[in-house]
Amino acid sequence: VQLQAFGGGLAQAGTSLRLSCAASGRPINNYAVGWFRQAPGKDQEFVAAINWSGEHTFYADSLKGRFTISKDNAKNTVYLAMSSLKPEDTALYYCAAGNPRGDYNHYSGYDHFGRGTLVTVSS
Repeated sequence: VQLQAFGGGLAQAGTSLRLSCAASGRPINNYAVGWFRQAPGKDQEFVAAINWSGEHTFYADSLKGRFTISKDNAKNTVYLAMSSLKPEDTALYYCAAGNPRGDYNHYSGYDHFGRGTLVTVSS
């Protein structure tokens, strides 16, 4: 499966953005999908994940309540809705698909990776 993340851009603090992870080549409902991010000068960070069926979602504790992950199998796309954005949300966001066997918050648990989309939040 090939993944493409898009929807990033420049946003003001307090506003919202929705990122998309579009899959091609295979149905996205075969896979769990995770979102990760990496801010300049910082380590990669788990953001959110959704299991193959879409029934279960997982979030970084620090992002719960502001970020929502969802899956639209008909569109073969996974979304990351981000609200109340903060300057510290500035990062390159990328998605990954695979079968992490419960280890959703580790990048190494995924097999397919997309190019990221840059989110910049101004204060």
